Amino acid sequence: MEEGIHISLKAEHVTELFGFPITNTLLMSWLAMAILITIAFFAGRTLSKLPGRFQIFFEWLIGALLTYLVETLENKRLARTLLPFILTLFLFILAGNWLGLLPGVGSILVHSEGHAVSLFHPMATDLNVTLALSIIVFVAIEVLGARAVGVFTYASKFFNFHSLVGFFVGIIELLSEFARLVSFSFRLFGNMFAGKTLILVAMFFVPLLLPVPLMLYEVLVGFVQAAIFAMLTLFFVKIAVAQPH
Repeated sequence: MEEGIHISLKAEHVTELFGFPITNTLLMSWLAMAILITIAFFAGRTLSKLPGRFQIFFEWLIGALLTYLVETLENKRLARTLLPFILTLFLFILAGNWLGLLPGVGSILVHSEGHAVSLFHPMATDLNVTLALSIIVFVAIEVLGARAVGVFTYASKFFNFHSLVGFFVGIIELLSEFARLVSFSFRLFGNMFAGKTLILVAMFFVPLLLPVPLMLYEVLVGFVQAAIFAMLTLFFVKIAVAQPH
């Protein structure tokens, strides 16, 4: 039987752990977390009061990022609080995007429920993953906004009973807050899923030439999408912590 291109919108079931289904995109996210935690552990152990070139470079990079956050938020304390969150989001999404381009992803197969499935699959091509990240960001934005200006003041952005126009504007603002869940999740999912599909099609029709430049392009796309997700989070936090007017 002739084999064709297999493209699945949903993650494939690999196994179960204590009755909890484990999918190939979940395994990829665990792999990304394990790599980042390992790098952070060994990087933390090698810190020195007399830093070498690599430590100087990363200290400069983090310092520059903190300066950018301070200038954007105009609040040094909030910038220091938000820096680990923004940086973690960026690195996690970047690691997941780039790991999905490695050889073996999609070609290492295991048998599950009577058929062969990929052991690993690019995590951002699973809408469940991008939606989970969007929910985390949504909750963080709302909590930071309420802490910065006060719960009742923050709620007044959405529930304004002083005028009819203000009431409808507040409802629109409330709907736009929830619309971010869709925009955050589908933007990342759509770009990464389209890239993965394009590479699969190229490998099927022109396996020796076309996939290489496309994969190099996807390396750039993976970086850009991780940066966009992190920067949008930063800008939405800035909007959330602004005093209503």
